[in-house]
Amino acid sequence: MAESTAIDFSPLWISLETASATIAIVFILGVVAAWWVERLPSESAKIFIDGVFTLPMVLPPTVAGFFLLIIFGNNRLVGRFFIDNLGLQIAFSWLATVLAAAVIAFPLMYRSARGALAQVDKGIMEAGRSLGMTEWRIFWRLHLPNALPGIIAGGLLAFARGLGEFGATAMLAGNIAGKTRTLPLAVYSAVAAGDFDAAGIYVAIILVICFAVVIGLNYYQYKVKQQQEGSR
Repeated sequence: MAESTAIDFSPLWISLETASATIAIVFILGVVAAWWVERLPSESAKIFIDGVFTLPMVLPPTVAGFFLLIIFGNNRLVGRFFIDNLGLQIAFSWLATVLAAAVIAFPLMYRSARGALAQVDKGIMEAGRSLGMTEWRIFWRLHLPNALPGIIAGGLLAFARGLGEFGATAMLAGNIAGKTRTLPLAVYSAVAAGDFDAAGIYVAIILVICFAVVIGLNYYQYKVKQQQEGSR
């Protein structure tokens, strides 16, 4: 009788914790960055800064991870600062998995938020200004609520992207069992060890979670469309 493969489920919990922390960070940063770029008066500045914010999306994740390692490595200036002054080791720790996933997922959140904010009717904001509302209040009371469906959709996709991050995580966080080994790294490790049964289980878990995110996104967009049609 064949011996069953013992599955270590720590990569699942590490991945869920990482993706949850990642979306909490990039959701806020992505929306604020998108709002700031949209308000820039110079088109040249918009193009340049948009390129900087989008760059991690088009770079190979290992290249992004290399830059992160150069910055946050234990013997690098920033990494050493965190260790000496805050007692925090970034590289090869759980924080590194969050940082790597956040850098890779941020462009998706940013571009989704910017697209959603740009589609809001400018007349709504002008009406708010005519009533004496501050720009910050216009953002919170008018701009953000009207762009929220697109922003939430981007957040769901960014969550899935953070969950599936591999290259940058491997570079900055390593592949430490029970500490930094996320589901994608667990798949790689299982295949490298010739344990295709374990790899298949990890792959199935990733597929189920990502499919659930896509179904949730589609259902959310369907409900938003229904509400919009019902309000006409």
